[in-house]
Amino acid sequence: MSIDRYERLNQGTERKNTKKRVAAYCRVSTGKEDQVNSFESQCTFFRQYIERNPDWELYEVFADEGLSGTNTKKRKEFNRMIVCAKNGDIDLIITKEISRFARNTLDSIFYTRDLKRYGVGVIFMNDNINTLDGDAELRLAIMSSIAQEESRRISERVKWGQKRQMERGVVFGRSMLGYDVKDGKMYVNEEGAKIVRLIFHKFADEGKGTHVIARELWEEGIRPMRVKEWQNTVILRILRNEKYCGDLVQKKTYTPDFLSHEKKVNLGQEEFIIIREHHTPIISRELFDKANRILDEKSCSQEGKAKYSNRYPFSGKIKCGRCGASYVARYKTRKDGSRYKAWRCFESSKYGRPHIDKAGNQVGCSSMSIRNEDAIHIMCLVCKQLTLDYRKITDSLMKVINKVISLDMVNEDTDALMKEIEIVKQKRTDLIRLYINKEIDHNEFTALRAKYDDEIGRLESVAENNKRQQDEKHRQKKLMEDIGRVVDELMGGIEYEDEFYTKLLDKIVVYDRESIDVYLNSLPFKWSYKLAGISYKGIRA
Repeated sequence: MSIDRYERLNQGTERKNTKKRVAAYCRVSTGKEDQVNSFESQCTFFRQYIERNPDWELYEVFADEGLSGTNTKKRKEFNRMIVCAKNGDIDLIITKEISRFARNTLDSIFYTRDLKRYGVGVIFMNDNINTLDGDAELRLAIMSSIAQEESRRISERVKWGQKRQMERGVVFGRSMLGYDVKDGKMYVNEEGAKIVRLIFHKFADEGKGTHVIARELWEEGIRPMRVKEWQNTVILRILRNEKYCGDLVQKKTYTPDFLSHEKKVNLGQEEFIIIREHHTPIISRELFDKANRILDEKSCSQEGKAKYSNRYPFSGKIKCGRCGASYVARYKTRKDGSRYKAWRCFESSKYGRPHIDKAGNQVGCSSMSIRNEDAIHIMCLVCKQLTLDYRKITDSLMKVINKVISLDMVNEDTDALMKEIEIVKQKRTDLIRLYINKEIDHNEFTALRAKYDDEIGRLESVAENNKRQQDEKHRQKKLMEDIGRVVDELMGGIEYEDEFYTKLLDKIVVYDRESIDVYLNSLPFKWSYKLAGISYKGIRA
Protein backbone atom coordinates (compact mmCIF):
# COMPACT_ATOMS: atom_id res chain seq x y z
CA MET A 1 0.00 0.00 0.00
CA SER A 2 1.95 3.04 1.23
CA ILE A 3 5.27 1.11 0.93
CA ASP A 4 4.63 0.73 -2.81
CA ARG A 5 3.92 4.43 -2.96
CA TYR A 6 7.22 5.13 -1.16
CA GLU A 7 9.08 3.02 -3.74
CA ARG A 8 7.40 4.93 -6.55
CA LEU A 9 8.61 8.17 -4.99
CA ASN A 10 12.20 6.87 -4.97
CA GLN A 11 11.94 5.70 -8.56
CA GLY A 12 10.49 9.01 -9.70
CA THR A 13 7.36 7.42 -11.11
CA GLU A 14 4.93 9.78 -9.36
CA ARG A 15 3.03 12.06 -11.67
CA LYS A 16 5.18 15.17 -12.11
CA ASN A 17 2.34 17.68 -12.10
CA THR A 18 0.58 16.31 -9.01
CA LYS A 19 0.60 18.75 -6.12
CA LYS A 20 1.71 17.58 -2.70
CA ARG A 21 -1.11 17.01 -0.29
CA VAL A 22 -0.05 18.93 2.80
CA ALA A 23 -1.56 18.59 6.25
CA ALA A 24 -0.95 20.99 9.12
CA TYR A 25 -0.92 20.19 12.80
CA CYS A 26 -1.43 22.75 15.54
CA ARG A 27 -2.06 22.59 19.25
CA VAL A 28 -3.00 25.20 21.83
CA SER A 29 -1.75 24.17 25.27
CA THR A 30 -3.71 26.73 27.33
CA GLY A 31 -7.23 28.11 27.34
CA LYS A 32 -6.16 31.78 27.23
CA GLU A 33 -7.57 33.84 24.39
CA ASP A 34 -4.26 34.99 22.96
CA GLN A 35 -4.83 36.21 19.38
CA VAL A 36 -1.36 35.11 18.22
CA ASN A 37 -1.39 31.60 19.63
CA SER A 38 -5.10 30.95 19.70
CA PHE A 39 -6.61 27.88 18.18
CA GLU A 40 -8.47 29.76 15.42
CA SER A 41 -5.48 31.92 14.61
CA GLN A 42 -3.19 28.96 14.01
CA CYS A 43 -5.73 27.23 11.77
CA THR A 44 -6.07 30.37 9.65
CA PHE A 45 -2.30 30.84 9.48
CA PHE A 46 -1.64 27.32 8.17
CA ARG A 47 -4.37 27.49 5.55
CA GLN A 48 -2.99 30.74 4.15
CA TYR A 49 0.61 29.48 4.32
CA ILE A 50 -0.18 26.34 2.32
CA GLU A 51 -2.26 28.21 -0.23
CA ARG A 52 0.71 30.53 -1.01
CA ASN A 53 2.84 27.57 -2.19
CA PRO A 54 1.82 26.63 -5.76
CA ASP A 55 3.13 23.04 -5.40
CA TRP A 56 1.03 22.34 -2.34
CA GLU A 57 -2.61 21.77 -1.76
CA LEU A 58 -4.27 21.72 1.65
CA TYR A 59 -5.40 18.30 2.78
CA GLU A 60 -6.63 19.21 6.27
CA VAL A 61 -5.69 21.17 9.37
CA PHE A 62 -5.49 18.76 12.30
CA ALA A 63 -5.86 20.57 15.60
CA ASP A 64 -5.93 19.50 19.24
CA GLU A 65 -7.19 22.17 21.58
CA GLY A 66 -6.22 22.50 25.23
CA LEU A 67 -4.17 19.27 25.48
CA SER A 68 -0.65 18.75 26.80
CA GLY A 69 2.11 17.92 24.35
CA THR A 70 4.17 15.77 26.72
CA ASN A 71 2.54 12.59 25.40
CA THR A 72 0.42 11.69 22.39
CA LYS A 73 -1.99 9.14 23.87
CA LYS A 74 -4.91 11.56 24.36
CA ARG A 75 -4.35 13.71 21.26
CA LYS A 76 -7.10 12.36 18.99
CA GLU A 77 -6.46 14.64 16.01
CA PHE A 78 -2.71 13.95 16.10
CA ASN A 79 -3.32 10.20 16.04
CA ARG A 80 -5.89 10.54 13.25
CA MET A 81 -3.35 12.51 11.21
CA ILE A 82 -0.76 9.71 11.61
CA VAL A 83 -3.31 7.15 10.37
CA CYS A 84 -4.13 9.28 7.32
CA ALA A 85 -0.42 9.65 6.52
CA LYS A 86 0.17 5.90 6.72
CA ASN A 87 -2.85 5.31 4.48
CA GLY A 88 -1.18 7.40 1.74
CA ASP A 89 -3.54 10.39 2.01
CA ILE A 90 -0.83 12.88 3.03
CA ASP A 91 2.54 13.72 1.41
CA LEU A 92 3.81 16.30 3.90
CA ILE A 93 3.03 17.59 7.38
CA ILE A 94 3.90 21.09 8.56
CA THR A 95 3.84 22.31 12.12
CA LYS A 96 5.04 25.44 13.84
CA GLU A 97 7.75 23.98 16.09
CA ILE A 98 8.82 20.81 17.83
CA SER A 99 7.15 21.77 21.11
CA ARG A 100 3.79 21.93 19.24
CA PHE A 101 4.36 18.46 17.74
CA ALA A 102 5.66 16.70 20.89
CA ARG A 103 7.68 17.67 23.97
CA ASN A 104 8.68 14.08 24.43
CA THR A 105 11.97 13.28 22.67
CA LEU A 106 11.03 9.63 22.23
CA ASP A 107 7.71 10.51 20.57
CA SER A 108 9.35 13.06 18.27
CA ILE A 109 11.92 10.58 16.97
CA PHE A 110 9.48 7.66 16.82
CA TYR A 111 6.75 9.39 14.83
CA THR A 112 9.01 11.29 12.40
CA ARG A 113 11.02 8.13 11.71
CA ASP A 114 7.85 6.09 11.26
CA LEU A 115 6.37 8.68 8.88
CA LYS A 116 9.61 8.76 6.89
CA ARG A 117 9.22 5.03 6.20
CA TYR A 118 5.99 5.93 4.38
CA GLY A 119 7.63 8.78 2.46
CA VAL A 120 5.94 11.46 4.58
CA GLY A 121 8.12 14.30 5.83
CA VAL A 122 7.50 16.72 8.67
CA ILE A 123 8.55 20.37 8.45
CA PHE A 124 9.10 22.23 11.72
CA MET A 125 8.90 25.81 10.53
CA ASN A 126 10.43 27.78 13.42
CA ASP A 127 13.17 25.16 13.94
CA ASN A 128 14.02 25.03 10.20
CA ILE A 129 13.96 21.21 10.16
CA ASN A 130 12.68 18.98 7.37
CA THR A 131 12.76 15.35 8.47
CA LEU A 132 13.53 14.19 4.91
CA ASP A 133 16.93 15.96 5.10
CA GLY A 134 20.02 13.84 5.86
CA ASP A 135 20.94 15.37 9.26
CA ALA A 136 17.35 16.05 10.30
CA GLU A 137 17.18 13.29 12.91
CA LEU A 138 20.27 14.52 14.76
CA ARG A 139 19.02 18.10 14.80
CA LEU A 140 15.56 16.89 15.79
CA ALA A 141 16.99 14.87 18.71
CA ILE A 142 18.86 17.94 19.99
CA MET A 143 15.89 20.30 19.66
CA SER A 144 13.43 17.72 21.06
CA SER A 145 15.64 17.22 24.10
CA ILE A 146 15.64 20.97 24.68
CA ALA A 147 11.84 21.07 24.32
CA GLN A 148 11.45 18.16 26.73
CA GLU A 149 13.72 19.82 29.28
CA GLU A 150 11.70 23.01 28.98
CA SER A 151 8.54 21.00 29.61
CA ARG A 152 10.15 19.53 32.72
CA ARG A 153 11.09 22.97 33.99
CA ILE A 154 7.59 24.27 33.39
CA SER A 155 6.20 21.29 35.30
CA GLU A 156 8.54 21.99 38.22
CA ARG A 157 7.57 25.67 38.25
CA VAL A 158 3.87 24.80 38.20
CA LYS A 159 4.30 22.30 41.06
CA TRP A 160 6.31 24.83 43.05
CA GLY A 161 3.67 27.50 42.52
CA GLN A 162 0.85 25.14 43.49
CA LYS A 163 2.67 24.14 46.66
CA ARG A 164 3.11 27.79 47.67
CA GLN A 165 -0.60 28.38 47.08
CA MET A 166 -1.48 25.29 49.13
CA GLU A 167 0.65 26.62 51.99
CA ARG A 168 -1.40 29.83 51.84
CA GLY A 169 -4.60 27.78 52.15
CA VAL A 170 -5.76 27.73 48.52
CA VAL A 171 -7.83 24.57 47.95
CA PHE A 172 -6.97 22.42 44.92
CA GLY A 173 -9.80 20.04 44.24
CA ARG A 174 -13.45 19.82 43.39
CA SER A 175 -16.64 20.14 45.39
CA MET A 176 -17.61 17.27 47.68
CA LEU A 177 -20.54 16.16 49.79
CA GLY A 178 -21.17 19.04 52.22
CA TYR A 179 -18.76 21.54 50.64
CA ASP A 180 -18.68 23.64 47.48
CA VAL A 181 -15.19 24.63 46.28
CA LYS A 182 -15.11 28.01 44.52
CA ASP A 183 -12.04 30.11 43.71
CA GLY A 184 -9.84 27.99 45.96
CA LYS A 185 -12.11 28.31 49.01
CA MET A 186 -14.50 25.89 50.73
CA TYR A 187 -18.09 26.87 51.47
CA VAL A 188 -20.54 24.74 53.46
CA ASN A 189 -23.35 23.25 51.37
CA GLU A 190 -26.04 22.82 53.97
CA GLU A 191 -28.00 20.21 52.04
CA GLY A 192 -24.96 17.93 51.84
CA ALA A 193 -23.80 18.90 55.34
CA LYS A 194 -27.01 17.43 56.82
CA ILE A 195 -26.18 14.06 55.22
CA VAL A 196 -22.61 14.19 56.58
CA ARG A 197 -23.85 14.93 60.13
CA LEU A 198 -26.37 12.09 59.82
CA ILE A 199 -23.64 9.62 58.79
CA PHE A 200 -21.38 10.56 61.72
CA HIS A 201 -24.33 10.42 64.15
CA LYS A 202 -25.39 6.96 62.95
CA PHE A 203 -21.84 5.63 63.19
CA ALA A 204 -20.43 7.26 66.33
CA ASP A 205 -23.56 7.80 68.45
CA GLU A 206 -25.84 4.96 67.38
CA GLY A 207 -23.04 2.41 66.82
CA LYS A 208 -24.22 1.35 63.36
CA GLY A 209 -21.80 -0.20 60.86
CA THR A 210 -20.94 1.28 57.49
CA HIS A 211 -22.90 -1.35 55.56
CA VAL A 212 -26.01 -0.62 57.65
CA ILE A 213 -25.62 3.14 57.20
CA ALA A 214 -25.27 2.75 53.41
CA ARG A 215 -28.46 0.65 53.26
CA GLU A 216 -30.44 3.02 55.50
CA LEU A 217 -29.46 6.10 53.49
CA TRP A 218 -30.62 4.41 50.30
CA GLU A 219 -33.88 3.28 51.88
CA GLU A 220 -34.50 6.83 53.12
CA GLY A 221 -34.21 8.12 49.56
CA ILE A 222 -30.90 9.94 50.15
CA ARG A 223 -28.66 9.67 47.09
CA PRO A 224 -24.85 10.02 46.99
CA MET A 225 -23.13 12.88 45.18
CA ARG A 226 -21.05 11.24 42.43
CA VAL A 227 -21.48 7.47 42.68
CA LYS A 228 -24.55 5.46 41.69
CA GLU A 229 -25.30 4.05 45.14
CA TRP A 230 -24.14 4.18 48.73
CA GLN A 231 -21.49 1.61 49.62
CA ASN A 232 -19.58 0.97 52.82
CA THR A 233 -16.37 2.27 51.17
CA VAL A 234 -18.10 5.60 50.45
CA ILE A 235 -19.16 5.86 54.10
CA LEU A 236 -15.62 5.00 55.24
CA ARG A 237 -14.10 7.76 53.09
CA ILE A 238 -16.49 10.28 54.61
CA LEU A 239 -15.71 9.17 58.16
CA ARG A 240 -11.96 9.40 57.49
CA ASN A 241 -12.08 12.77 55.71
CA GLU A 242 -10.47 15.40 57.93
CA LYS A 243 -12.10 18.25 55.95
CA TYR A 244 -15.38 17.67 57.81
CA CYS A 245 -13.83 18.81 61.12
CA GLY A 246 -12.26 21.89 59.50
CA ASP A 247 -8.75 20.61 58.66
CA LEU A 248 -7.16 20.61 55.22
CA VAL A 249 -4.63 18.02 54.02
CA GLN A 250 -3.38 18.43 50.44
CA LYS A 251 -0.95 16.59 48.15
CA LYS A 252 -2.59 13.24 48.87
CA THR A 253 -1.61 12.35 45.32
CA TYR A 254 1.45 13.30 43.30
CA THR A 255 2.72 13.07 39.71
CA PRO A 256 6.08 11.26 39.58
CA ASP A 257 6.52 11.62 35.79
CA PHE A 258 5.81 14.91 34.03
CA LEU A 259 5.66 13.06 30.69
CA SER A 260 2.87 10.61 31.55
CA HIS A 261 0.94 12.91 33.96
CA GLU A 262 -0.11 9.75 35.84
CA LYS A 263 -1.15 10.47 39.42
CA LYS A 264 -0.25 8.14 42.28
CA VAL A 265 -1.25 7.98 45.95
CA ASN A 266 1.24 9.89 48.09
CA LEU A 267 2.58 7.40 50.62
CA GLY A 268 5.22 9.79 51.91
CA GLN A 269 7.11 10.36 48.66
CA GLU A 270 6.26 14.07 48.91
CA GLU A 271 5.49 16.33 51.87
CA PHE A 272 1.83 16.77 52.79
CA ILE A 273 0.45 20.30 53.21
CA ILE A 274 -1.57 20.30 56.45
CA ILE A 275 -3.55 23.27 57.81
CA ARG A 276 -5.65 22.85 60.95
CA GLU A 277 -8.90 24.81 61.39
CA HIS A 278 -8.68 25.95 57.78
CA HIS A 279 -12.40 26.29 57.07
CA THR A 280 -15.83 26.07 58.69
CA PRO A 281 -16.31 22.54 60.07
CA ILE A 282 -19.47 20.53 59.49
CA ILE A 283 -18.98 18.34 62.57
CA SER A 284 -17.09 18.90 65.83
CA ARG A 285 -13.54 17.68 66.24
CA GLU A 286 -14.70 15.59 69.21
CA LEU A 287 -17.23 13.71 67.06
CA PHE A 288 -14.67 13.22 64.28
CA ASP A 289 -12.07 11.86 66.74
CA LYS A 290 -14.67 9.57 68.32
CA ALA A 291 -15.66 8.10 64.94
CA ASN A 292 -12.04 7.53 63.96
CA ARG A 293 -11.22 5.89 67.30
CA ILE A 294 -13.99 3.40 66.61
CA LEU A 295 -12.65 2.82 63.10
CA ASP A 296 -9.16 2.24 64.50
CA GLU A 297 -10.52 -0.29 66.98
CA LYS A 298 -12.29 -2.06 64.13
CA SER A 299 -9.30 -1.93 61.81
CA CYS A 300 -8.40 -5.50 62.72
CA SER A 301 -12.03 -6.58 62.95
CA GLN A 302 -15.10 -6.97 60.82
CA GLU A 303 -15.39 -3.68 58.89
CA GLY A 304 -13.98 -3.85 55.37
CA LYS A 305 -11.97 -7.05 55.99
CA ALA A 306 -12.14 -10.44 54.35
CA LYS A 307 -13.98 -12.87 56.60
CA TYR A 308 -11.27 -15.42 57.27
CA SER A 309 -10.86 -17.23 60.57
CA ASN A 310 -7.42 -15.67 61.19
CA ARG A 311 -8.48 -12.04 60.88
CA TYR A 312 -7.65 -11.63 64.60
CA PRO A 313 -4.21 -12.66 65.86
CA PHE A 314 -5.69 -14.91 68.59
CA SER A 315 -8.34 -16.42 66.28
CA GLY A 316 -8.59 -20.18 66.62
CA LYS A 317 -6.03 -20.26 69.46
CA ILE A 318 -8.35 -19.66 72.43
CA LYS A 319 -10.31 -22.84 73.14
CA CYS A 320 -13.22 -23.56 75.45
CA GLY A 321 -12.28 -26.12 78.12
CA ARG A 322 -15.93 -27.12 78.58
CA CYS A 323 -17.26 -27.76 75.06
CA GLY A 324 -14.05 -27.63 72.96
CA ALA A 325 -15.28 -24.84 70.65
CA SER A 326 -13.04 -21.97 69.60
CA TYR A 327 -13.46 -18.50 71.05
CA VAL A 328 -14.55 -15.66 68.75
CA ALA A 329 -13.88 -11.93 69.07
CA ARG A 330 -16.64 -9.56 70.12
CA TYR A 331 -16.64 -5.85 70.91
CA LYS A 332 -18.27 -4.64 74.12
CA THR A 333 -19.08 -1.19 75.46
CA ARG A 334 -18.12 -0.01 78.95
CA LYS A 335 -20.28 2.25 81.11
CA ASP A 336 -18.21 5.28 80.08
CA GLY A 337 -18.96 4.57 76.42
CA SER A 338 -15.50 3.25 75.48
CA ARG A 339 -15.24 -0.04 73.59
CA TYR A 340 -12.99 -3.03 74.16
CA LYS A 341 -12.37 -6.41 72.52
CA ALA A 342 -13.22 -9.63 74.32
CA TRP A 343 -13.22 -13.33 73.43
CA ARG A 344 -16.25 -15.59 73.92
CA CYS A 345 -16.97 -19.28 73.29
CA PHE A 346 -18.67 -19.68 69.90
CA GLU A 347 -21.32 -22.05 71.31
CA SER A 348 -22.13 -19.60 74.07
CA SER A 349 -22.14 -16.65 71.66
CA LYS A 350 -24.46 -18.39 69.20
CA TYR A 351 -26.85 -20.31 71.50
CA GLY A 352 -26.43 -18.75 74.94
CA ARG A 353 -26.60 -20.82 78.15
CA PRO A 354 -26.77 -24.66 77.83
CA HIS A 355 -30.26 -25.89 76.84
CA ILE A 356 -32.13 -28.37 74.66
CA ASP A 357 -33.21 -26.88 71.31
CA LYS A 358 -36.40 -27.70 69.39
CA ALA A 359 -34.68 -30.58 67.61
CA GLY A 360 -33.80 -32.16 70.96
CA ASN A 361 -30.09 -31.34 70.71
CA GLN A 362 -27.94 -30.04 73.56
CA VAL A 363 -26.66 -26.60 72.56
CA GLY A 364 -25.03 -23.62 74.24
CA CYS A 365 -22.23 -23.30 76.77
CA SER A 366 -21.73 -21.73 80.18
CA SER A 367 -18.07 -20.81 79.71
CA MET A 368 -16.81 -17.33 80.59
CA SER A 369 -15.50 -14.63 78.26
CA ILE A 370 -11.97 -13.23 78.48
CA ARG A 371 -10.83 -9.71 77.64
CA ASN A 372 -8.19 -9.34 74.92
CA GLU A 373 -6.01 -7.32 77.31
CA ASP A 374 -6.11 -10.18 79.83
CA ALA A 375 -4.99 -12.64 77.15
CA ILE A 376 -2.05 -10.34 76.32
CA HIS A 377 -1.15 -9.99 80.00
CA ILE A 378 -1.20 -13.76 80.48
CA MET A 379 1.19 -14.15 77.55
CA CYS A 380 3.47 -11.54 79.14
CA LEU A 381 3.54 -13.57 82.37
CA VAL A 382 4.31 -16.73 80.39
CA CYS A 383 7.29 -15.04 78.71
CA LYS A 384 8.62 -14.05 82.14
CA GLN A 385 8.64 -17.70 83.19
CA LEU A 386 10.59 -19.02 80.22
CA THR A 387 13.92 -20.31 81.51
CA LEU A 388 15.99 -19.25 78.53
CA ASP A 389 19.41 -17.63 78.21
CA TYR A 390 18.22 -14.38 76.66
CA ARG A 391 21.70 -12.90 76.30
CA LYS A 392 22.92 -15.95 74.43
CA ILE A 393 19.83 -15.88 72.23
CA THR A 394 20.32 -12.17 71.57
CA ASP A 395 23.98 -12.57 70.65
CA SER A 396 23.28 -15.54 68.37
CA LEU A 397 20.41 -13.69 66.71
CA MET A 398 22.58 -10.62 66.09
CA LYS A 399 25.32 -12.74 64.52
CA VAL A 400 22.87 -14.52 62.22
CA ILE A 401 21.22 -11.29 61.10
CA ASN A 402 24.57 -9.58 60.58
CA LYS A 403 25.68 -12.48 58.42
CA VAL A 404 22.50 -12.38 56.34
CA ILE A 405 22.23 -8.65 55.70
CA SER A 406 25.84 -7.48 55.86
CA LEU A 407 27.34 -6.13 52.64
CA ASP A 408 30.86 -5.80 51.31
CA MET A 409 31.10 -2.03 51.30
CA VAL A 410 33.07 -0.35 48.52
CA ASN A 411 33.52 3.19 49.72
CA GLU A 412 33.71 5.82 47.00
CA ASP A 413 33.98 9.57 47.47
CA THR A 414 30.44 10.62 46.53
CA ASP A 415 31.30 14.31 46.18
CA ALA A 416 34.21 13.51 43.87
CA LEU A 417 31.94 11.27 41.76
CA MET A 418 29.33 14.01 41.39
CA LYS A 419 31.99 16.54 40.34
CA GLU A 420 33.33 14.10 37.76
CA ILE A 421 29.82 13.55 36.41
CA GLU A 422 29.27 17.31 36.05
CA ILE A 423 32.57 17.66 34.17
CA VAL A 424 31.63 14.95 31.66
CA LYS A 425 28.13 16.42 31.26
CA GLN A 426 29.67 19.79 30.47
CA LYS A 427 31.88 18.17 27.85
CA ARG A 428 28.82 16.56 26.32
CA THR A 429 27.00 19.90 26.27
CA ASP A 430 29.98 21.58 24.60
CA LEU A 431 29.70 19.08 21.77
CA ILE A 432 26.54 20.79 20.50
CA ARG A 433 28.32 24.13 20.27
CA LEU A 434 31.32 22.52 18.50
CA TYR A 435 29.03 20.78 16.03
CA ILE A 436 26.95 23.89 15.31
CA ASN A 437 30.18 25.88 14.77
CA LYS A 438 31.38 23.08 12.45
CA GLU A 439 34.51 22.51 14.54
CA ILE A 440 33.71 18.78 14.48
CA ASP A 441 31.86 16.75 11.89
CA HIS A 442 28.85 14.50 12.30
CA ASN A 443 30.84 11.30 12.87
CA GLU A 444 33.02 12.90 15.54
CA PHE A 445 29.94 14.34 17.26
CA THR A 446 28.19 10.95 17.33
CA ALA A 447 31.26 9.07 18.55
CA LEU A 448 32.10 11.56 21.31
CA ARG A 449 28.50 11.83 22.48
CA ALA A 450 28.26 8.04 22.78
CA LYS A 451 31.54 8.00 24.70
CA TYR A 452 30.39 10.69 27.14
CA ASP A 453 26.97 9.00 27.57
CA ASP A 454 28.67 5.74 28.49
CA GLU A 455 31.00 7.49 30.94
CA ILE A 456 28.14 9.38 32.59
CA GLY A 457 26.14 6.15 32.86
CA ARG A 458 29.06 4.33 34.47
CA LEU A 459 29.74 7.12 36.99
CA GLU A 460 26.05 7.51 37.88
CA SER A 461 25.80 3.75 38.38
CA VAL A 462 28.79 3.84 40.77
CA ALA A 463 27.29 6.83 42.63
CA GLU A 464 23.88 5.17 42.90
CA ASN A 465 25.44 1.93 44.13
CA ASN A 466 27.45 3.87 46.69
CA LYS A 467 24.29 5.60 47.94
CA ARG A 468 22.42 2.29 48.18
CA GLN A 469 25.25 0.78 50.20
CA GLN A 470 25.27 3.71 52.60
CA ASP A 471 21.48 3.53 53.00
CA GLU A 472 21.72 -0.22 53.59
CA LYS A 473 24.43 0.32 56.18
CA HIS A 474 22.23 2.79 58.10
CA ARG A 475 19.22 0.48 57.79
CA GLN A 476 21.26 -2.45 59.07
CA LYS A 477 22.44 -0.45 62.06
CA LYS A 478 18.90 0.67 62.92
CA LEU A 479 17.57 -2.87 62.49
CA MET A 480 20.15 -4.26 64.91
CA GLU A 481 19.30 -1.54 67.44
CA ASP A 482 15.58 -2.29 67.13
CA ILE A 483 16.09 -6.03 67.59
CA GLY A 484 18.26 -5.47 70.64
CA ARG A 485 15.70 -3.12 72.14
CA VAL A 486 12.80 -5.53 71.52
CA VAL A 487 14.60 -8.45 73.19
CA ASP A 488 15.65 -6.29 76.14
CA GLU A 489 12.07 -5.10 76.60
CA LEU A 490 10.82 -8.68 76.41
CA MET A 491 13.25 -9.67 79.16
CA GLY A 492 11.97 -6.76 81.23
CA GLY A 493 8.37 -7.92 80.93
CA ILE A 494 7.04 -5.33 78.44
CA GLU A 495 3.56 -6.26 77.20
CA TYR A 496 3.41 -6.56 73.42
CA GLU A 497 0.44 -6.53 71.06
CA ASP A 498 -1.28 -9.85 70.44
CA GLU A 499 0.32 -10.06 66.95
CA PHE A 500 3.67 -10.75 68.65
CA TYR A 501 2.39 -13.34 71.12
CA THR A 502 0.36 -15.25 68.57
CA LYS A 503 3.58 -16.44 66.88
CA LEU A 504 4.71 -17.93 70.21
CA LEU A 505 1.31 -19.30 71.23
CA ASP A 506 -0.04 -22.74 70.38
CA LYS A 507 -3.34 -22.41 72.27
CA ILE A 508 -5.05 -21.06 75.39
CA VAL A 509 -7.65 -23.32 77.03
CA VAL A 510 -10.21 -21.49 79.19
CA TYR A 511 -12.09 -23.56 81.78
CA ASP A 512 -13.17 -20.83 84.21
CA ARG A 513 -11.64 -17.90 86.07
CA GLU A 514 -9.75 -20.33 88.29
CA SER A 515 -8.16 -22.35 85.49
CA ILE A 516 -6.66 -21.14 82.21
CA ASP A 517 -3.96 -23.28 80.54
CA VAL A 518 -1.41 -21.88 78.08
CA TYR A 519 0.53 -24.04 75.58
CA LEU A 520 3.47 -22.67 73.59
CA ASN A 521 4.76 -23.85 70.24
CA SER A 522 7.57 -26.49 70.40
CA LEU A 523 7.69 -26.55 74.25
CA PRO A 524 6.52 -29.59 76.32
CA PHE A 525 5.01 -27.41 79.05
CA LYS A 526 1.74 -25.76 79.87
CA TRP A 527 1.20 -22.81 82.21
CA SER A 528 -1.92 -22.57 84.39
CA TYR A 529 -3.39 -19.21 85.45
CA LYS A 530 -6.13 -17.69 87.55
CA LEU A 531 -7.62 -14.42 86.36
CA ALA A 532 -8.51 -13.55 89.94
CA GLY A 533 -5.17 -12.17 91.08
CA ILE A 534 -3.34 -13.83 88.12
CA SER A 535 -1.46 -16.60 89.94
CA TYR A 536 0.45 -19.12 87.84
CA LYS A 537 2.47 -22.34 87.92
CA GLY A 538 4.36 -24.27 85.27
CA ILE A 539 3.18 -27.86 84.80
CA ARG A 540 4.63 -30.51 82.50
CA ALA A 541 2.04 -31.37 79.88
